[in-house]
Amino acid sequence: MRCWIVVCLVALPLAARAADPVAFPSTTIDLGTVVSDLPKSVRFYTEGVGFRELPGFDVPAEIATAAGLTDNKPLAIKVLVLGEGPQATKLKLMQVAGTQPRGGDTDFIHSHTGFRYLTILVPDTTAAVERLANLGVKPLAKSPVALPASLVPPGGQFLTVVRDPDGNLVELIGPRK
Repeated sequence: MRCWIVVCLVALPLAARAADPVAFPSTTIDLGTVVSDLPKSVRFYTEGVGFRELPGFDVPAEIATAAGLTDNKPLAIKVLVLGEGPQATKLKLMQVAGTQPRGGDTDFIHSHTGFRYLTILVPDTTAAVERLANLGVKPLAKSPVALPASLVPPGGQFLTVVRDPDGNLVELIGPRK
């Protein structure tokens, strides 16, 4: 009985500490993705979706290898931004020279595990669909689909799903103007 009490007394502070909120220096998540055609992907996300390109950066092979990112390959990263300021979302696109990455099954979000889609709030889904159409990109299925106000208040929001050049699903949510 004494052992059980000691275990409970030791475990209780650990459980309480695990529930404490973490103060992150930034609540923005940057997303890095390997693409098969870097110029085509940059064009899709900038001209089609509306991201803005920032200066990119290079990661030397030694650092990428030491961090466990590559097998002695350097990285040249294009940085796209959605919004303004330090809290803006960043999408980091890269094509790793001398590699042939495997594509995943991107038919549906349930086709395999892992990050499955991006959701981007847009000011006008009609304008976004038109920009993407100029790049030869068509909405999937019956998109845009009206969303009920119970899902996305205040209502009047539409969901359009498209595929980026590598087949990844991209959700665009916003009003139609």
